[in-house]
Amino acid sequence: MNIAGLQFDITWENKNANFEKVSRMVEEASLEPDTLLALPELFAVGFTMEPEPLAEERGGATETFLSDLARKHGLYVIGGVLGKSSTGRSLNQSVAFSPEGMELARYTKMQPFTLGGESKSYEAGRSPACFKVHDAVMSLHICYDLRFPEVFRPSALAGADLYVVIASWPDARLHHWVRLLQARAIENQAWVLGVNRCGKDPTLSYSGRTLIADPHGEIVADAANEESIIQHRFDIQALRQYREMFPALSDIRRDFVTPLFT
Repeated sequence: MNIAGLQFDITWENKNANFEKVSRMVEEASLEPDTLLALPELFAVGFTMEPEPLAEERGGATETFLSDLARKHGLYVIGGVLGKSSTGRSLNQSVAFSPEGMELARYTKMQPFTLGGESKSYEAGRSPACFKVHDAVMSLHICYDLRFPEVFRPSALAGADLYVVIASWPDARLHHWVRLLQARAIENQAWVLGVNRCGKDPTLSYSGRTLIADPHGEIVADAANEESIIQHRFDIQALRQYREMFPALSDIRRDFVTPLFT
């Protein structure tokens, strides 16, 4: 299947401007139907620490945009959504939609970035989220999650073939972003699509490096620091054959992995 990541400079707290730019980039890219396309973390507003005025109920403007984008172009679309919990607290989420515009999965970031104040502004998620596209299992993750391999391991036990990590990962630790994406690919014997933003917000700069890594950790597509859409096709059968040839996942100590799925 074909997977793609859209990297762009997010206009700060301006949903309509970001919707327009994403729409234009997708239109110009002419992605083939059934491609899985991912957008960055909180792509509609930026990584804001004042989320309450911008937070949306389910089915709000951002989700409607993602659903319409998926349906219009016949794509599987994943994007960062600023949601609202039943308690009224804000949620940093990754939501996936089918080519018919139907919601497939919803993930709330399990590891808020405490150093940046995210844990004060957002409620943490409690479990991973996986969904299927044809025969492939997708696992959703967000930014700071990448530093915690234990967050990824339950999805490996659930058969994850592709980890989609959306992010607002700043310049200062960009080399960590690349190496950690490669590490998650190698240790979980899976493809990894890491989608970061580029440009600047009021406090930070971002150099992008949206990339796709194969199960050996090799980078097969890289957006560098420009606004662009990268894509690559992966063969699910080849992935399964590699796992059979080198069955490291079979040796996972299940008693070491917290059973987050219920």
